[in-house]
Amino acid sequence: MAADLDMVNLLVLAGATLAIPILSFVASFILWPSALIKIYYWYWRRTLGLQVRYADCGGYRFCYSYRGKPGFRPSILMLHGFSAHKDTWLTMVKYLPKHLHILCVDMPGHEGTTRTNSEDYSIQGQVKRIHQFVENVRLNRKPFHLVGTSMGGNVAGVYAASFPSEICSITLICPAGIRYPCETKFDNHLQDLEHSHYTLSIPLIPSTPEEMEDMLRLCSHVRFKIPRQILQGLVDVRLPHNDFYQEVFMELLGENSRYALQENLQLITAPLQVIWGKQDQVVDVSGAVVVAEALPGCRVDLLENCGHSVVMERPRRTAKLIMEFIISLGTTSGTIKKRS
Repeated sequence: MAADLDMVNLLVLAGATLAIPILSFVASFILWPSALIKIYYWYWRRTLGLQVRYADCGGYRFCYSYRGKPGFRPSILMLHGFSAHKDTWLTMVKYLPKHLHILCVDMPGHEGTTRTNSEDYSIQGQVKRIHQFVENVRLNRKPFHLVGTSMGGNVAGVYAASFPSEICSITLICPAGIRYPCETKFDNHLQDLEHSHYTLSIPLIPSTPEEMEDMLRLCSHVRFKIPRQILQGLVDVRLPHNDFYQEVFMELLGENSRYALQENLQLITAPLQVIWGKQDQVVDVSGAVVVAEALPGCRVDLLENCGHSVVMERPRRTAKLIMEFIISLGTTSGTIKKRS
């Protein structure tokens, strides 16, 4: 009888022990979905072997994650898009070789990187800040491979044009900063915004779960079924930063930033790869033709059934294409032949 009671007590204790984390998860999902999202990113960084570090540059602080050490292949620096953060790249990093030296930096003012003034949020301002970061972490001891998506693609292209000796090769994923021959759904939104003198809400700066869902539909061709609690969590994470995002957005629409990449294309000498989702509704895939005409030797990879969020929609394919491109150049870090 005593043994039976001990067994019952053991089962009750085991059930209670299991119930605590389960109830905690359910409570977090319902009451604090934003906390759950932060834990998710922390978990995947840890799982993928990425470490978060800070680089202090005379009162300005960069936050970045990294994995590996400089080696046979070039180091890879990744620049995310507007209102995103370094963890944007986690889905793709999962499919990159673990021995590669990879750095994912929070762009100026984003996530853990310092916010200062609007000058830093123009494309040229961001290029200067990223160069400051590169020098601080001594990434430019050898030429490195630069990857940028959307706004980060605009910055990456102008960076490659401004500091050609530091770049051995470059990948632009759905880059902004080009005069696109064809309009997109987002272009129509921009026209409505301009006509309203920017009194309408900006599709890329959601403030409700419904607006968040609309933004995801705009940016992604693949339809993800996301619970309302998670949508609310995504909004809660972004909401305190929406004024900052609006400031950056207006700076990017300025005359010095809006077509910065196109104005600098001819100055890019490093081997160039362009990856674009054919169903991109934010920046039209016809931009790939513009880049190819300006730089005839570049490699263009167009992805079927894929929208603007290439890294989220096609992470494995994107990682494979980038590695194929780097390997096709056929040399070690620092000796890749530049475009003549």
